[in-house]
Amino acid sequence: MNILGILTQPSAPPSVLVDYLVVAGGGGGGNGGAADGNGGGGGAGGLRCTVTATGGGGSLETALALDLSTNYTVTVGAGGAADANGNNSVFSTITSTAGGKGGTIGAKNGSTGGSGGGGYNDGSAGNTGGSGTANQGYAGATNDPSAPLYGGGGGGAVEAGSTDSKGFGGDGVATSISGSSVTYAGGGGGGIHTITTVAVGGDGGGGNGSSSNTAATAGSANLGGGGGGGMVNTPYRAGEAGGSGIVILKYPTANTITIGAGLTGSTASAGGFTVATITAGTGNVSWV
Repeated sequence: MNILGILTQPSAPPSVLVDYLVVAGGGGGGNGGAADGNGGGGGAGGLRCTVTATGGGGSLETALALDLSTNYTVTVGAGGAADANGNNSVFSTITSTAGGKGGTIGAKNGSTGGSGGGGYNDGSAGNTGGSGTANQGYAGATNDPSAPLYGGGGGGAVEAGSTDSKGFGGDGVATSISGSSVTYAGGGGGGIHTITTVAVGGDGGGGNGSSSNTAATAGSANLGGGGGGGMVNTPYRAGEAGGSGIVILKYPTANTITIGAGLTGSTASAGGFTVATITAGTGNVSWV
């Protein structure tokens, strides 16, 4: 109530409008069996974004209006080790789901995740790929028991595993939130026995699967790519780790961010906006 006795509505607290990209850690590729079969590729970390495109074929996310002088949590998810799921990434109320691990001799189905891991391939049918998460990523591929026995490709943010070719990782999403177009969250390729060519990881940091003369490769750091799958013996090759995720925040240059202890990040400004890129850790951010 003001001095004239008239009821008035309280004013809203000052806020900043923040666009975001939140990519989770990719899943690790499945290990090959010592005398059994080939590991599936790891699924990419889930991807949620308000600029250019988001994961899973969904509609763009909505920028967040955040109160000034208020702490908001950020976590950058680490990639999963071989035969392990990745880790979630978080910004405020936004959580991107960890990538699912590729199928392995002990657990032949790929795991569910932001994008799903590919199925293990031992020549028997029905080792399924893990499901993706709606509006974040796609499923890993179920194994194909016909020769050659590629492990199923891990799912990516823009397509399912094995879409481009047998065993290949699904491609990721390109976004220009940083000021230039970068592709994130590609799935890992599956392992393959006795063939010199490899199942290539998806665009956006997916690791390649192993072959008889080539080790699998890890998903790329800060792209959230899935790790490549391992291979059966002669020689035995293990799956590889998924890549860590990333959190990128874009806001007007009139505002200033504080990146708190526990987080590794940097800022760059152009065209009236500042972009904060956070590459590791857990902590708080705030604006004034």
